[in-house]
Amino acid sequence: MPKPSLHLALDTEADALLSRDPFALLTGMLLDQQFPMERAFAGPRTLADRLGTPDGLDPVSIAAYDPQAFADLMSRPPAVHRFPGSMASRVQALARVITDEYEAQAAQLWETATTGAELVGRLRALPGFGDQKARIFTALLGKQLKVRPTGWREAAGAYGEEGSRRSVADVVDAVSLGEVRSYKQEIKRAMKAAQS
Repeated sequence: MPKPSLHLALDTEADALLSRDPFALLTGMLLDQQFPMERAFAGPRTLADRLGTPDGLDPVSIAAYDPQAFADLMSRPPAVHRFPGSMASRVQALARVITDEYEAQAAQLWETATTGAELVGRLRALPGFGDQKARIFTALLGKQLKVRPTGWREAAGAYGEEGSRRSVADVVDAVSLGEVRSYKQEIKRAMKAAQS
């Protein structure tokens, strides 16, 4: 197996899937919400195994899957997410958008964006992606996969800063994951202090 270029799940097989399958990577980003980051990014591998497609996630098949059966797949222990039912619905909605608007090729979403602002706008329009998630994913694409449309760093905002440790865009190993976690904890502490 070739060495994965991404190290977000901190699991060789899960990271290899994220590295080779753009829809799996997009799905991992979707799942990265109210759930430990490395477990969220391991989710696509778990899902691919359960679907019997360990080489990748097919958005066309996922979009067409029976919603209850798909929710059951996501819920089976260990659950793919803390909220498997609602996330199953979002993953299927994401698969429908990629199927309908990007010819079932998730990479088209970023490969055909000519500016960072356009990329952020496209990502923001996806189910389960808000402004922050869109900027973080833009930074991840730019920093780790060298997807750099004009103005990508500016569009990513603070997440695009060189050398930052703010988000998944900056995670390349266990050490950087710890640094990102420390940064997030510091932000939470500062917010609580400001509210008191």
